[in-house]
Amino acid sequence: MRTPAPAPASTLVGATPAAPKGPVIAVVGPSGVGKDSVMEALVARDPKLSLMRRVVTRAPAAGGEDYDAVSEVEFSNKVAQGVFALHWRAHGLHYGIPSAIEAMRAEGQGVLVNLSRAVLVQAQAGFGDFIVLSLTARPEILAERLARRGREDAAEIQRRLARAPQPLPAGLRCWHQIDNSGDLAKAVAAARAAIYSAAKPVRA
Repeated sequence: MRTPAPAPASTLVGATPAAPKGPVIAVVGPSGVGKDSVMEALVARDPKLSLMRRVVTRAPAAGGEDYDAVSEVEFSNKVAQGVFALHWRAHGLHYGIPSAIEAMRAEGQGVLVNLSRAVLVQAQAGFGDFIVLSLTARPEILAERLARRGREDAAEIQRRLARAPQPLPAGLRCWHQIDNSGDLAKAVAAARAAIYSAAKPVRA
């Protein structure tokens, strides 16, 4: 599903000194929807895609995504030093996208990032060439996955499920909805097709 407004052209071809930057590809969706699984599978499938690790004020042993754990003091210092291209606070934690993302884009790579829906418009304004993949899954699938991973109690699972239908913000130029209720391979194929439908010119 895409917004009616046309997206700016993106390039995912091999890098040259004059090559346009690759796009930033934001992957969003509720807890348990499989964002990390989809992103990791996309990068494994396509050498023209890279994955940007987030910096998070979360304990190193908390599990889940592969992230760089820092304290709140360390995070504040990094903000003051201009380390981040984008940073925000959500669910009691601070998240940052390192400025190194621009070096990855300069090589013509499409860079996948896990973003919060609340910062998508800000990210679009900052990055310019910006594609959003909004992952969804049926409520019973989300509940099953959250229970299986064992990081939340029953009350927290219910709170996360209640937040799941949150819509995307208005003003996004290019976004696609991807159902990840079933086979991961199908969701990855749909996500890759969405990326390349928004990126021109592309050599697949």
